[in-house]
Amino acid sequence: MDKFTQLTGVAAPLPIVNVDTDMIIPKDYLKTIKRTGLAEGLFAEMRLNEDGSENPDFVLNKPAYREATILVAGDNFGCGSSREHAPWALLDRGIRCVISTSFADIFYNNCFKNGILPVQVSPEELDELMDDANRGSNAVLTVDLDSQTITGPDGGSIKFEIDAFKKHCLINGLDDIGLTLEKADSITSYESKLSENRPWV
Repeated sequence: MDKFTQLTGVAAPLPIVNVDTDMIIPKDYLKTIKRTGLAEGLFAEMRLNEDGSENPDFVLNKPAYREATILVAGDNFGCGSSREHAPWALLDRGIRCVISTSFADIFYNNCFKNGILPVQVSPEELDELMDDANRGSNAVLTVDLDSQTITGPDGGSIKFEIDAFKKHCLINGLDDIGLTLEKADSITSYESKLSENRPWV
């Protein structure tokens, strides 16, 4: 998993509440267990017209936001089913940070396991960041995980809270497998002693 320390990038505004995982990645795109190639399904029902062409009114199709790496979204982002394809699709599109007032628990935890930072802010702070995000190509935010701050294009800063363990995992690029591998020496030692003391096991 890629480390997350500091991210500076264009923030795209998505002022929609209750964006569920089916909106993030519709069920038609869940036929794979690969984490790549899912960007084409990201927000497909909003991003694409019925004939498959791009909807020019959808934010990520607008020239200023095509390279966005941050999403500023409405309340209760990632609700609905527990599909891990949702953070996979965001990551495949280049989104490394989602900012909202609240997240569904499973989606929130899945983000950390896939190198995405979900940041929870107050409604007033979200309004400020949404205003920043509406500046088009000038909607550049800097998200610093170490200092736990979001800095806007005018230099204003917002502090956010995050669980210390989840922060540690993101900064060091540790998913569940990475956390296990950190204990590789202890595991090897245990297995060696076990084979010596209980060879029948």
